[in-house]
Amino acid sequence: MTSTLSRRGLLGAALAAGVVLVAEATPISAFAAAGDVTLTAGGISLLASPGGRLAIRDAGGVTRSVGSKFQVKDSVAGVLTSTGGTPTLSALADGTPAIRMDYTFDAAAGSTVVTGWFSVGTSHARLEWRITGPNTLLPDGFLFSRAIQAPTAPDDYIAITEWVRDAGGGIPYEDTVGVAHTSTWSSSLHGLFLLDRSRQSWTNATWVHSPGVVDPAGGWTSRADFFFSETRPSATATIGRGRELGIELTTNSDFNLYESAGAPMALTALVANGGAAKSVELELWMRSFDGALLASTTVTGSVAAAGTWQHTFNLTAPASGIALAEVAVRSGDDEAFARTNFAVLPTYDYQAGADSMFGIANYPWLQRPSADAVLDLWQRAGISLVRIAYDGGPGLPPSAFDTRGMRHNIELQPSLTVTDAEAAAWAADKLALAAGAGAGYFEVGNELNRPFNTGDAAQAYLDKVMRPVFNRRAVTGDTVKLMNNGLAGMDKPWVENFIAAGGWDLIDAFAYHPGRGNFTPDYIPPGDDWGTGSTGAYWNFYGGLKQLKALMAQHGEKEIWLTEAYAATKPNSWWHDTYRHAAENVLLSLALAKAEGIRCVCWYQFHDSVLGMPQIADPDNVEYHFGLMNRDLSPKPSLLAYATAARVLDQAVFRGHLTFADPLTSGLWFDTPDGPAVVLWNRADGYILNTAGRRTDWHFPAPEVWVDPWPTKTPLTVSANSAVRELDAIGQARTLPVTNGNATLTLDGAPRIYFGLIPHVSGTGTHTLAGCRPGRRYRS
Repeated sequence: MTSTLSRRGLLGAALAAGVVLVAEATPISAFAAAGDVTLTAGGISLLASPGGRLAIRDAGGVTRSVGSKFQVKDSVAGVLTSTGGTPTLSALADGTPAIRMDYTFDAAAGSTVVTGWFSVGTSHARLEWRITGPNTLLPDGFLFSRAIQAPTAPDDYIAITEWVRDAGGGIPYEDTVGVAHTSTWSSSLHGLFLLDRSRQSWTNATWVHSPGVVDPAGGWTSRADFFFSETRPSATATIGRGRELGIELTTNSDFNLYESAGAPMALTALVANGGAAKSVELELWMRSFDGALLASTTVTGSVAAAGTWQHTFNLTAPASGIALAEVAVRSGDDEAFARTNFAVLPTYDYQAGADSMFGIANYPWLQRPSADAVLDLWQRAGISLVRIAYDGGPGLPPSAFDTRGMRHNIELQPSLTVTDAEAAAWAADKLALAAGAGAGYFEVGNELNRPFNTGDAAQAYLDKVMRPVFNRRAVTGDTVKLMNNGLAGMDKPWVENFIAAGGWDLIDAFAYHPGRGNFTPDYIPPGDDWGTGSTGAYWNFYGGLKQLKALMAQHGEKEIWLTEAYAATKPNSWWHDTYRHAAENVLLSLALAKAEGIRCVCWYQFHDSVLGMPQIADPDNVEYHFGLMNRDLSPKPSLLAYATAARVLDQAVFRGHLTFADPLTSGLWFDTPDGPAVVLWNRADGYILNTAGRRTDWHFPAPEVWVDPWPTKTPLTVSANSAVRELDAIGQARTLPVTNGNATLTLDGAPRIYFGLIPHVSGTGTHTLAGCRPGRRYRS
């Protein structure tokens, strides 16, 4: 991908350059006496004291944050924490008054030296630590201490993002330009520590993760800026940088989801201005999944210097499916923009209960706006099982799922390089944990089949993990069922070696992760030599599943669990799905899984984000892009595709694959309470995705989501008793006319679901549709 930041640049670069304007500048006063040093500017003061103490105080002199230590990490010496500090009144290179803090460490720190430099501006404190020492220091492990005094709400961790347009072509995407640790003391007084990077998982009530960057003068610099503010963190960051425009979008409904067509939707744009007062133009457009322009309007306004302006667009929910919106703010040649999605997703009364195939691979670790809201949405989308839940573990405890009637399993990661005694102890401890959690299944490990497609790790896994757990269960009599570690890809050599060594009899269910590159889910690569490299054919969905089914035909049937299935949407990357392809591939993957009798598909994962850094936009990190939901908690088309599959297939019974005179046309026949449901698609445009357009390295200029990627259309006339209802990948319905008992369908590479057709078993034992007459293909 070609990462292209706008001319606003990185937050860290702007702050490093000292470009900060939160309001009209106020005088800075400095005072030192009895070892204390004080700096004061409008709305803020710093008090530094012997021992390393640094207090941040508001306009009334009330201490709001206090800290006294700095921590570094050394690959040899380990974690090193300062033991004291001496403040002196000094100045920055440009003459700005500053507090210098010389930290002390014990002897274990050796040559490590940490010096703090603290300065103030209007409602703003700039905090910088300069670190020198041996090359064994790990700059990603730097932290500073702070304790928020008497907050009125819990602190939060907020990503500051910016939408950018890819210079290499394709769709725009978000990038993170800062991270805010926010605090609240009253309805009108808020504060935040703003950093270029910071992990939430390494931050707590005492420490803030503040990684260092290389200092050209030697060593590293760790930096944070503190602001008192009355506006949202994104606006504070824009204003704090002292330059150009910023924009943030919010709506009137959790997850931007609405129950029905025509529901009132409020889209609020908060414009922030870090420069001089200016007039601005605010432009909105909103399009449907198929490109129809649902709304278009432009309003004008003005934004004060270092100020904000807010405008709400009143919209209505679309008839069905998803609406994609962009709001851009412009003044002269300065532009900022942001995007979000809206969707209509009515509630649904699922009936499959414990027979449901639909699960989620990760515990709900991003619980915004609340844990209950997330679980409400899970159940609304059809998720009935969570792969991992146990007391003391990440996410929610088992009781949270029990209350809602949701099933839950457990997955725990062992080591393959332990002694037999350690292996037995691990088995006893973790089996007890699984049983205590009420897990239905214990997935014993995750992706322990490296190196892929060699089978090398199977024996160690059997000896050190699977057999000890199986033997322990025989002693305890626990009823939890056992799965092998969820394999990365359908690793046939690993499975064959596992079976040969006696592992097949130790498991109740077989788990694997059907990784998939730029192949349609129904693609079966030719031959058996599937490369496992970063773009290898090994990473396919249906071919691996067919391999597994063939092995089971020889060695005995087991329940099959796809404990991680996915459709990653890394932007403008040819190996990954576009947002439109992802929706299509979610639906087809789930339909194929249902047809093959898969016991459960656990989708990986619910939100775009990385554990430990929630909602931190990271366009270049594939791991960030697996969610059914966007970073801003709005739905991807993939969420609607998942819900569509869950609703249609909730109580479906697979009857058979449909065959046609045209070998490129495929179909699946399910019986449902609403009558036969037929999934149809055609592969005239092939099984390989993202082949059109200019490709440079990994970069592929992805089309907008509303652009039809399937140029070849294949008409198919079939018999029908009544009106035919067609559902696309995201559940949008349309009625096809029936004339003289016939309906004409238009097929392409996108799977669609049809009700009202007449599937049947032909005289040769195959399954087909009544009255099939193919039409002449054409290019759209």
